[in-house]
Amino acid sequence: MQSPEETWWRLHRRVLPQHTDHAGVMWHGAYLAWLEEARVEALAQAGLAYSALSAQGLELPVVGLRIDYRQALLHGDAVEIRSQVMPRVGLKLPWHSRFMGPDGGLAAEACVDLVLVDLSGGPSRRRLLRRLPEDLEQALTILRSGPPGATARP
Repeated sequence: MQSPEETWWRLHRRVLPQHTDHAGVMWHGAYLAWLEEARVEALAQAGLAYSALSAQGLELPVVGLRIDYRQALLHGDAVEIRSQVMPRVGLKLPWHSRFMGPDGGLAAEACVDLVLVDLSGGPSRRRLLRRLPEDLEQALTILRSGPPGATARP
């Protein structure tokens, strides 16, 4: 059985000038962009390109978001974003992410709720989907089981 640590998908980034405010501290909006990038990359690593979902007329919009900031990330810092898809709650697909600072400490923690929306019928025929398409269901199963060859890290 895998430990919870083994189910995190990792994305490595560096805080660049465009990610910071005038004081060199990572701007809150940059966290949002990295959260989305981490989700899209995790899905791709699990075999589902987000563009393939979009080509089917499907989107995963954010319907809930919470970020708790614990430690400032500064210009030049190396950051590891760890993302984990959680079990579905009704229509919501919750993701949990952690931003790990250069010292390995927790800099921020985020919870994002997504829903699956079918936009293929045009703007007047948008609808929430209860049933996930097979390719998305397979990708989520892979994501919940963890990256290939994952090993627990402190």
